Amino acid sequence: MSRTPSTARRRSRSTATALGLTGLLALAACSAPGQSTSEEPSASAGASDAATTPGEVPGCGEDAVVVDAYVETGFPLFRELADEFTAQFPNVTFDIREDQFAVLTQNAPRVLADDPPDLMRLPQMSELASDGLLLNLDPYAEAFGWDEWPSSQLEQMRVDDEGRRGSGPLYAMGMNFSMTGVFYNKALAEEIGMTEAPATLEELDGYMQAAVDAGITPSAQFNGGATGGLAFPLQMLMASYGDPSEVNAWVYQQEGATIDTPSNLQAAEHLERWIEAGYFADDVNSLDYSQSMARFLEGDNLFFFNGDWESGTFDTQVPGEVGFFLMPPVEEGGSVGAMSAPLTYGIGAGAENADCAASFLNWIATDEEARTIAVEVGGSHPMGPVDAFMPEIDESSVTAQTLAAGVTIGEDNGSMDFIANATGGIYAKGWTPNLQKLVAGQIEAADLLPAVQAEYENEIG
Repeated sequence: MSRTPSTARRRSRSTATALGLTGLLALAACSAPGQSTSEEPSASAGASDAATTPGEVPGCGEDAVVVDAYVETGFPLFRELADEFTAQFPNVTFDIREDQFAVLTQNAPRVLADDPPDLMRLPQMSELASDGLLLNLDPYAEAFGWDEWPSSQLEQMRVDDEGRRGSGPLYAMGMNFSMTGVFYNKALAEEIGMTEAPATLEELDGYMQAAVDAGITPSAQFNGGATGGLAFPLQMLMASYGDPSEVNAWVYQQEGATIDTPSNLQAAEHLERWIEAGYFADDVNSLDYSQSMARFLEGDNLFFFNGDWESGTFDTQVPGEVGFFLMPPVEEGGSVGAMSAPLTYGIGAGAENADCAASFLNWIATDEEARTIAVEVGGSHPMGPVDAFMPEIDESSVTAQTLAAGVTIGEDNGSMDFIANATGGIYAKGWTPNLQKLVAGQIEAADLLPAVQAEYENEIG
């Protein structure tokens, strides 16, 4: 297959060392994505019809198809992938709607029930699967060979008949594996004497205080409106103080799980100390995500608690100026953890173009150009077979640092799903308002976790 001009430009930006070996693609690259092996193109039927037909792989066919997608705003990855898919398969175009993460969380049940999109970014999926709003993707997993990938890639997107995640049918697919950590401005770090990443939380505290002493705001973390962005550093602190598996049990709604544990209280108290010490911007409760990004890109702040989905942005807009490290442990040499989860997309149970949507998800994980975009734009490791193609990445880039950090998380078994994904309303009704109250001094750290737990129990019944 010939390369498009945009692909050539993307490839020219990649230098230095290969991060992986070129493996065999799961499907032939130069036919329509997942094109049927029968004489007629597969129709846009449900998974139970198309994906279970012996000898047939679901695809987009040859007629014009418009894939309806409802995605998270502010991130270029989906559009870049959609554009490349259309460049390779011109009969397929995308109608893309965008909303903020918190709005997606609130709107998901209504949208999937009233006007189900072909593809939707899923902030939370337990209730959506239990209510029959998402398509069971197991037939596609069999048809495309997803069930031959490492099981850990898919387990977070499985939901059993009681609404618990980690096992049961597959109801979503990841666009890539995202991970959170701490980005830092290299020039400001040098100014305060930070020559290497902190090895302990105490060292990180010291650097934040040194920034304040130098007249630098350590972090302009977003926490305004419907976006409780302090959940990011809080969850990282939870990993430093406790066992990530306990957080996962809570997010997966395992019986008896609670977020109100002694180690999580230590994490909340640590966050509270940062707030009281002035380590966040004075207007933290009015900052949204885009404002936080703008300030960090302008070099106004030392640290930004965020995810590797912005690695490509930093490498493109401020190349060489940003570094990355995982939240350090309490004691040097201790295990580290982070939110590390697939960027999940589901197919509505009533989607008109389910086969094509599933074919697109498979293409993202198996096509060389798609995997290159996932790394260079998304900054994260793609889904897919262990021996699948990986693009060459500049070793000095922040993308290389975040990919390496992902290996560390895997070795330490420190992967956690996002605490905002525990229930459909926990981000909007639990974390965000209570983290804003913590900043405002209306509650103390000791009140935060019980309040969130109460909302959690109210939602899961």
